[in-house]
Amino acid sequence: MTTPKKIMLLGSGELGKEFVIAAQRLGQHVIAVDSYNDAPAQQVADEREVIDMLDGDALDRIVTKHRPEIIVPEIEAIRTERFYDYEKEGIQVVPSARAANFTMNRKAIRDLASKELGLKTAGYRYASSLEELRSAVEETGLPSVVKPLMSSSGKGQSTVRNREDIEKAWNYSQSGKRGDIAEVIAESFVAFHTEITLLTVTQKNGPTLFCPPIGHRQERGDYQESWQPCRISETHLLEAQEMADRVTRSLTGAGIWGVEFFLSDDGLYFSELSPRPHDTGMVTLAGTQNLSEFELHIRAVLGLPIPEIELLRSGASAVILADRNGSNPHFTGIEEALTEPGTDIRIFGKPFTRPYRRMGVALASAKTDSDIKAVKEKAIANAAKVNVVCEE
Repeated sequence: MTTPKKIMLLGSGELGKEFVIAAQRLGQHVIAVDSYNDAPAQQVADEREVIDMLDGDALDRIVTKHRPEIIVPEIEAIRTERFYDYEKEGIQVVPSARAANFTMNRKAIRDLASKELGLKTAGYRYASSLEELRSAVEETGLPSVVKPLMSSSGKGQSTVRNREDIEKAWNYSQSGKRGDIAEVIAESFVAFHTEITLLTVTQKNGPTLFCPPIGHRQERGDYQESWQPCRISETHLLEAQEMADRVTRSLTGAGIWGVEFFLSDDGLYFSELSPRPHDTGMVTLAGTQNLSEFELHIRAVLGLPIPEIELLRSGASAVILADRNGSNPHFTGIEEALTEPGTDIRIFGKPFTRPYRRMGVALASAKTDSDIKAVKEKAIANAAKVNVVCEE
């Protein structure tokens, strides 16, 4: 018999919402924490807290108040150094305090992957000022991709295509960073033809498992569409699995990881890693697998068996975006978007909007031998049918 656990979810967006639903289906109790009230996961959780998670004292206060047995981070903007103390107190941090601290900062995870583990990555340099960024771009060459060391969903990320872009990229990185870390990473541009996410499941008492690879397309550093399976060669798949296994093994802990790769004409490059359900993995909500990424995550977190991960059908997801600042959003076009077989719409329930904010996702699925391009086009077309209407 599985004893119900008290789980504290730090970050309560759309990925957290699906995780809460999966956890409650297994009888768990979830406290959803975010920086604003009525965040998506708070709408379905058992309890909620509203704090600034970059305030370590506030974080300590709610951990002491609720005494959770498990802490599940959903975002990077947390005082993750506190996690080491929580682990010493006997709290399970997902996947681990080490993983959360390394992956919240691009510098730590990139140095681990490139310098310690020897994984193939784009060339990179760090910069803590505009002048240092100019030097870093000279070394990495043009074009160069500039990212804050701490950010998510593409915030603060831009591509420098000429020297005149450098100052603009620096200013944008500072406006989009999370926390108080000004440092950025400048990466050589990889001329990739495919970008994939390899969802990787590490277990307490079982082997590391891999989902069929997910392809995705980004704009402004944020995903726009994803599809599963993404057809890559067996050689590249095995190479990606080996890289993912090495980096997750080094970081330790049980849970699902979104490991991102670039595939170019000269091979496979490790890109980034998230120690939690991945936004591109929302395609698994289309029933592409026997277990969604959220169901896999909660099973791994609780140490429950995962006998296999099986591809059931082809699927795609496409984001539904807001185009302005506003509140109390509602949606038109959902009925039209649901007219075709193999389609679904998920509205996240975010209480306010801003330009390019992800408010929902359109899903499409078909038989596994279907043309994946047609499935993608159906998801994209259905996302375009849904309009976000809000009060300004």
